[in-house]
Parts: sequence; C-alpha cells; structure tokens
Amino acid sequence: MVTQNKRLLAGLLLWYVLLSLWTAYAPTDRQFWLLSSILPGFLVLALIGTHRFLPLSPASYVLITLFLTLHMIGARYTYAGVPAGVWLEQAVPLGRNEYDRIVHFCFGFLLTYPIEELFRLTVPLRGWLLYYLPVMTVLGLSGLWEIIESWVARLVHPELGITYLGSQGDVWDAQKDMAAAMYGALLCTALLLWYRRRRPGLPRQIADASH
Repeated sequence: MVTQNKRLLAGLLLWYVLLSLWTAYAPTDRQFWLLSSILPGFLVLALIGTHRFLPLSPASYVLITLFLTLHMIGARYTYAGVPAGVWLEQAVPLGRNEYDRIVHFCFGFLLTYPIEELFRLTVPLRGWLLYYLPVMTVLGLSGLWEIIESWVARLVHPELGITYLGSQGDVWDAQKDMAAAMYGALLCTALLLWYRRRRPGLPRQIADASH
C-alpha cells in the first residue's frame, strides 16, 4: 500500500510538471501565465515539504491535482479564452465564457475535503465545526484570491489587469466567483455527510463529526 501511494504521488507530481511545461509553451499571454502559476507552484512545494510529517490521503492529493489541472488550463489560454468555455458558450447562450466560474465552483468542491482532512489531522475538532470551518476557509480563501487579483490589476498595466481579473464586463464577477466556490464547498460537505452517515464503520473521530 505504501509503495502504491508513493507511485501515485510521484505520478501526480509528474503530471503537474508536464502540465506546467505544456501550459508554458506559447501561452496566450505569458505574463498572465506567469502570474497565475506562482501560487499553484508554492502550493505544490508546500505539499512536497509537508508530505513526510503531515501526509494527506491519496484522495486529497488527487483532488488537489484535479483543481490545479483546471487552473493551469485557464492560465494557458486565459480564463476568458479557454476553448472548453467557448464551446459551452456556443452550445448554451450564456453570454460569456463560464470556464472561470466552473473553476471557482471546483475550487470549493474539490478542495473542501483536503481542507477538512487537514483540520482533522492538526486540530481536535468534533461535531459541526469539522464541516463548518472548511466551508468558511474556502470562502475566505476565495475572497483572498479576489483581493490578490485586484492588487495585480492595480500594479500591472491595465490590459493585463483586466485579463487577469477575467470579469468579462460583469461588475458582480468577484461576488459570483466567491458564491460559486461556496456552492461547491457546500455540495462537497453535503456529500461527505451523506457518505459518512451511510458508513457506520468509519473511524470514531470522523463518525462523531456527523452527529
């Protein structure tokens, strides 16, 4: 099992490295790609550095990798220009490229469980707090990301700032992005509660949290 986990983690890291190299090759906007790649890079380094003394489950590492994959595709094309979003806009008259909104939703949906697991490993939480705090953490990180985006928009030239924000003319874009992340986190939390209530054989620490 340990060997399988190491192979899985090595495969996930290799996937991220190859994906980063692909996105770095002739991106739509190189400055945008660079700015969008900094925080994911730090996250990957942090996960590597903490793996030995604070290991997450393989499921958490897979979920984090899935989110980083979606984000790096957005960095490659800029969120407003991702082909998948363009195809969706053509199929459904949404009026904008919704890829960025999908990624914000996935930020909440895919990262809530790893955050919840991190709380379980580091803080003796029980009951409703074990579900409440990950949702609030997702919402707080989503708001922090919007603030960072606004800083970048002010510091760099206006054209890149608008591209980096990806608002596509929507004055409520930041609020809608945060809401999408919250909806994703709530959906993940609901699924976790449903799953754990159906599995009475789960470890006591987790099972108690659903009461």
